[in-house]
Amino acid sequence: MCPRVPLPSVEGMNNPTALITGASRGLGRALAAGLAREGFDLIIDARDRAALDAAAGALRAAGRPAAQRPEPTVTAIPGDITDPSHREALVAAAGDRLDLLVNNAGTLGASPLPALADYPVDELRAAFEANVIAPVALTQLALPLLRASGGAVLNITSDAAVEAYAGWGGYGAAKAALEQASNVLAAEELAVRVWWADPGDLRTDMHQAAFPGEDISDRPEPASVVPAFVRLVTERLPSGRYRASHLLPVTS
Repeated sequence: MCPRVPLPSVEGMNNPTALITGASRGLGRALAAGLAREGFDLIIDARDRAALDAAAGALRAAGRPAAQRPEPTVTAIPGDITDPSHREALVAAAGDRLDLLVNNAGTLGASPLPALADYPVDELRAAFEANVIAPVALTQLALPLLRASGGAVLNITSDAAVEAYAGWGGYGAAKAALEQASNVLAAEELAVRVWWADPGDLRTDMHQAAFPGEDISDRPEPASVVPAFVRLVTERLPSGRYRASHLLPVTS
């Protein structure tokens, strides 16, 4: 296994840069805030321009402790991750440096969740486009910069990729494909860390869409798992599959 090598200190040098997709709300926004606190410059995207601008404004306003300058920059680029020109714009915004790519954007697919026997094929195709093809295509574009920086790719996955839940066949199959693509990428790109991580059930819009009309207030907020992902990134754990719950500190 690869040794744990912490990120280099940002003192006396430029901040590391992270590109996070789907960062206007939910886990993506929480991750962006956590990485900003660690000193990352951010490139964020989402389809909803207003929500993205609001998230970017909040991230800029939060800043960092005065003793840890320079303050991170936040570049917000609205668009659809399935659009090739949008993916190109995201990587172009990184300039000549990118240290971390977080493929968080995705789609649940059909809602309410249908059985595979009844899954609309067009919606299934769209789910694979957003959850597999788009992140792989964005990773391809970002790899030259990530290789140069010794950076990392973090793909957000789900337990639905490895467990059989009725109604989750479309989403789960797409996430399973993303996991295998991540696994192969980790075997091919030895200079780059590749992580695929399951955050667990969280109180997000996507999770609510999976259970329309149900009360999901018992699920934890996305911010609760951010320390797990920060640990993954800052300690540069070996490439592989992780569950956020296994990376969080044990509480008594």
